[in-house]
Amino acid sequence: MWAENSVFYQIYPLGFCGAPRENDGVPGSRIGKIAGWAGHIQRLGADAVYLSPIFESDCHGYDTRDYRKVDCRLGTNQEFAQVCRTLHDHGIRVVLDGVFNHVGRGFWAFRDVQEKKWDSPYRDWFHISFDGNSNYNDGFWYEGWEGHYELVKLNLRNPAVTDYLLDCVRFWTEEFDIDGLRLDVAYCLDKDFLRRLRSFCGGLKPDFFLVGETLHGDYNQWVGDGLLHSCTNYECYKGLYSSFNSMNLFEIVHSLKRQFGPEPWTLYKGKHLLCFADNHDVTRAASILQNPEHLPLLYAVMFGMPGIPCLYYGSEWGARGEKSQGDDALRPCFQAPEWNGLTDRLAAMARAHRESEALCWGDFRELVLTNRQTVFQRRSEHERVLVAVNADSQPYAAHFDAGCGRAVDLLTGQGHDFGGGSQLPPYSAFFWRCER
Repeated sequence: MWAENSVFYQIYPLGFCGAPRENDGVPGSRIGKIAGWAGHIQRLGADAVYLSPIFESDCHGYDTRDYRKVDCRLGTNQEFAQVCRTLHDHGIRVVLDGVFNHVGRGFWAFRDVQEKKWDSPYRDWFHISFDGNSNYNDGFWYEGWEGHYELVKLNLRNPAVTDYLLDCVRFWTEEFDIDGLRLDVAYCLDKDFLRRLRSFCGGLKPDFFLVGETLHGDYNQWVGDGLLHSCTNYECYKGLYSSFNSMNLFEIVHSLKRQFGPEPWTLYKGKHLLCFADNHDVTRAASILQNPEHLPLLYAVMFGMPGIPCLYYGSEWGARGEKSQGDDALRPCFQAPEWNGLTDRLAAMARAHRESEALCWGDFRELVLTNRQTVFQRRSEHERVLVAVNADSQPYAAHFDAGCGRAVDLLTGQGHDFGGGSQLPPYSAFFWRCER
């Protein structure tokens, strides 16, 4: 699967393109801005773009009105098709947000139920009771997603609903030549629907990639043969920033050992989970970290650990944004991409990840672990890479059996001798490829 050695770049198009927050029905031509960033994304080292919702919606994209029409605030289907062609021309695959658990109140089938009640042929597309009423005084009760009644839950046990959604996926593949889907709130989706979706998408494209949004619990519920290829690794997302804030690298390393370590009870060995430092729903890494010196080190752990790295637009140059200020603060419109020292380091990490067999597919083993330092090994059949991080303001002498006398740092190309141990400068990170 192509995604297993990719680096993803996430964009939230409605915010990124500066669209009005509410759908005012006024057509705009904004979606082409994404194509204008293709060179930046390529230079950064990402080769796949995950786009948050782009289809016609009531407000934020996760409240869909029409699965077959690009949101009028962004542009037209034809304009988005050109965006996809430009991204593909730059060697960048396209993954769309599949919002299949719920729709907005403006969704055409729900509007038909509002108008015709019992007489609507779409009444069984939703979880409806005509013995109650909604907060909107619709004259019937319906199930909303986790109590959010602006998000109307779809009945995925209804074959007509699943047939419709799968036909929309076919349309996206034929119209836009997409390469995969990120499934919103995958932890809520019916497992039979997931199995049918996996089979259907495999028939469209043999390498069609499916990644689900999952929070906590056993990710094997959603990822595996016949289910999803991957899911979001929220367990390690939390461990990434809190390990540095509390100066306790045991937290993230023990999570990685639990997930990917050498023990037979390891949970996700052989699986490629989507790892990230921030996204459209959480405070940005540059805002949540207490020490700015730790920002590139956090990304070093993220790019060095097992999984598929995903960068959120703007965070590659250290953009800030806090969840406490509302979703809009996390989904801004930047006029143009920026590039600084942090971006340089992340581009080096992205290149190292994509070009390293060990970083993409290797196992995980801890070699050194203190509160402020860690060295761990990624080993594949043909390569060994040692990821070393010193989060302290003081240098650290790391003593361990490297298994080789010399290495090359994948981030800088500089050689390194292990003869007298490894001196880690303050706030440093290395990706050492061991030489035979």
